[in-house]
Amino acid sequence: MISKKLITIVGPTAVGKTALSIAFAKAYKTHIVSCDSRQFFKEMAVGTAVPEPEELEAAPHHFIQNLSIHDDYSVGDFERDAISLLEDLFETNDVIIMVGGSALYEKSITQGLDEFPEVPVEILDSLNEEFEQKGLKKLVEQLQKVDPEYATKADLENSRRVIRALSVYRASGKTYSSFLGKKKKTRNFEVIKVGLEAPRPVLYERINQRVDLMMKNGLLDEAKKLLTYQHLTPLKTVGYQELFPYLEGKYDLEEAVRLIKRNSRRFAKRQLTWYRKDPDVNWFSYNTSHTEIVRRVEELFMDS
Repeated sequence: MISKKLITIVGPTAVGKTALSIAFAKAYKTHIVSCDSRQFFKEMAVGTAVPEPEELEAAPHHFIQNLSIHDDYSVGDFERDAISLLEDLFETNDVIIMVGGSALYEKSITQGLDEFPEVPVEILDSLNEEFEQKGLKKLVEQLQKVDPEYATKADLENSRRVIRALSVYRASGKTYSSFLGKKKKTRNFEVIKVGLEAPRPVLYERINQRVDLMMKNGLLDEAKKLLTYQHLTPLKTVGYQELFPYLEGKYDLEEAVRLIKRNSRRFAKRQLTWYRKDPDVNWFSYNTSHTEIVRRVEELFMDS
């Protein structure tokens, strides 16, 4: 019987995961591991809704603003570093909390990453050149043709994901989707997945309010400081990609804010689509009291 447990809290953006993770950390007097890849970067505090100082002080947090946007850091690096950290933390804690909205990063810890063939650098260079010359739309069309299964569930606005899928196909002659879902890695801890959900109108209103709060808290000033680095991968994300064109005079600020809200809602929809496919998630309404959720998860421990 595995005695160590990882409670991982998932769900769409702005649904209330941070507050719930702190409630669990307090209940078990334990640590919180963030698997929100956007919050790794110290230059992006406002636009990624990094927990407030009092929230960070409420429990020990890990993988929050621990990197720079100039660092090269992959999901594979995170899997290695987070598993190593968990091994250390489990020596003195029976329960650890993990929270975040980056589904692939969460999966890297709870299931392990899928094994893919090595891709020659020449193929990646060729695809990156095609992206620069022809744009993302052409690459998406290629992906939809050669791997329609993956194209239906991938984030087609994420150029890295599209290029990665095409590179695997060109290197191996096999679709990216054919490598997904292989045997899970064995972990020396049990995973309890807790999902937070809200009715769509409620969630969308929470997202809109969060964006307004980000703007009030200085998101525009943060984007101005980062404009020179907009080509870097961490900044190719919602909140910054809409403000950079505004700063370059391509549309007004009202349009930029509208786009941030729209794209945040789309991101939330993709998150839900991913997590809804996971039968292991125990779902709770966003307005269920934290005490009640902690109590019911404790019952899951007894059943496992």
